[in-house]
Amino acid sequence: MATDYDTPRTTDAEEVSEQSLEALKARRADAAADLGDEVDPFEAELDLPGTDLSGEELTVRVLPRQADEFTCKSCFLVHHRSQLADSRRMICADCAA
Repeated sequence: MATDYDTPRTTDAEEVSEQSLEALKARRADAAADLGDEVDPFEAELDLPGTDLSGEELTVRVLPRQADEFTCKSCFLVHHRSQLADSRRMICADCAA
């Protein structure tokens, strides 16, 4: 379908500019109030139904960096020396790619 670009067009901006400032503020306040009511869908998936984990403690055994490992200066993760891509900059293969 051919479009005639020389014809005058009506825009939604003209309609919006005709609305009062108070109406726009009220619509903005309503939209902001609606944002707080929604539950994050990823957060809902992580909850286990019927479990109370408030008294639980997480215990993780942390080992110091071993002699054959290095810390990447880009991602700050500890990798095995076989993942070292640049020994001068101490960058892992994932960050160098």
